[in-house]
Parts: sequence; C-alpha cells; structure tokens
Amino acid sequence: MTVFTLPSYNIVFKLIKDYFDPPKSMTRQEVKDKYVLVSRHDRVGRMADTHEFESFHFPLDRISPELLEELRRSTNSLLSFTDKELIIQHLYTERRMTPLNIYLETCSHAEAKHAVEEYGLAIIQLAKANIFPGDMMTKNFGVTRQRRVVFYDYDEIEFLTDMNFRWKPKPQTYEQIYASEPWYEIAPNDVFPEDFKRFMIGRADVRQHFITYHARLFDPEYWIDIQQRIRRGELLHVFPYPRSYRFRPEEEV
Repeated sequence: MTVFTLPSYNIVFKLIKDYFDPPKSMTRQEVKDKYVLVSRHDRVGRMADTHEFESFHFPLDRISPELLEELRRSTNSLLSFTDKELIIQHLYTERRMTPLNIYLETCSHAEAKHAVEEYGLAIIQLAKANIFPGDMMTKNFGVTRQRRVVFYDYDEIEFLTDMNFRWKPKPQTYEQIYASEPWYEIAPNDVFPEDFKRFMIGRADVRQHFITYHARLFDPEYWIDIQQRIRRGELLHVFPYPRSYRFRPEEEV
C-alpha cells in the first residue's frame, strides 16, 4: 500500500500499489479480496475498519509535490487529472494510528510494556476469531488514541484453520546443523511459532517481558488447540475492552 493523510486529519488514504516488491507476489485483485474478507468478518476490535471508494477527488492544491511524485511512482495506474483535481480510481480510508514500531521508538518503558502486551493480545484475539495475520511485524499494527493495538495490513491474512503449525525439526547431522537453507520440507501454509521470537519485538528493554508474558504464542500446540476448538464449532469469546472493565475480571482472555 501507498498511504498518505493530512496533518490535521484523523483518517488515512490507502492505495494498492501497481507493483509489489519481492518477496510479495500478489495481484491487486487478491489484495482487494482480502479487504472484502475483513469487511465481512468479525474484527473483534483488533482489525481496523476500512471504507472503500472509487473515483475519489482531491483538490490538486492540497497535494504536495513530494506526494504527487510518490503517487505517480507507485500507483500511477490509479490516477487521472483535471485542471484542478486529482482523481484516484480506487482507495480505502482507515482510522489514523501510530504504527507500533514507531510508537515503541519513543514511548516510555511503562508504555512500551503495555503496548507489547496489547500486541500479543491482538494476535491471540484475532486467532480466536479464526484470523491469522500472516505478517506479524510491528509495523503492521497501530496504536490508537486509547493505547489499544490494532492490526491494519491485510494482504497476507489467512483463516487460522488453513494454517499448519509445526515445531521445527531438530538437526541430526553436521550437514543439517550448518545448512545454509532449511533441510526439511516447508509447505506454503506451514508456520513455525518458535521463530516468532526473532522478529516480533526489537526494543531490548521490553523484549524479554513480551516473550515471558506471551510465551504461549511460541508454542505450536497452543495454536493447534485454538484451531481444533474452532473446527468443533466452539465460539471463542473475545472481549473488546480491557480486563479491568469486566464484571468478572479474573476470566481468561
């Protein structure tokens, strides 16, 4: 996506790029299909709501030269012009948030602890709604004004029940230990939760807190248990508000 906003505006405009940088190999229609899926799914308070528009008109005098250059470079097929207007063929609007990776660069230690706890809860609660985010890097999550963490990048989402959660096989030989590439077979929907630790949190002073607080995220059996409960038709409750607000705050997430 190419994303822009006005400094005083509380929403952002999102355009699907003409070309996707490797390793992404999707089409524009596939991305649009993901957004349709989200619009029809239970977002459990953890996925940003989007509104889809066609032939959206902007006054040209509100578009900076730098933005216009970026739009021409990345989304040129969606653009047309009149003397006074830029017309974008297709875009989404979404609530403006602070990307979690940027938030973690400047917030206090206490705020960072709360944010990484929220980040893990967002992933768990999406899983209970049968959504696997795919790309779980912090740049794909935003922090709202209420300090709630919400997922907003939908191009790689899948149904949780379509994924195959695995432990990584243990190497048995010298060649396997030092292999430059995985020596075991990996199917397209295979997921290795133990690898999540490598990329999920980069801020050193809260990384271990996150790993300890959300240890179950790195256990394939935890994900498999959620899958099995969903497949049995169990309705997994997700509360879209803090635990402290509940009548029975001791209940599990």
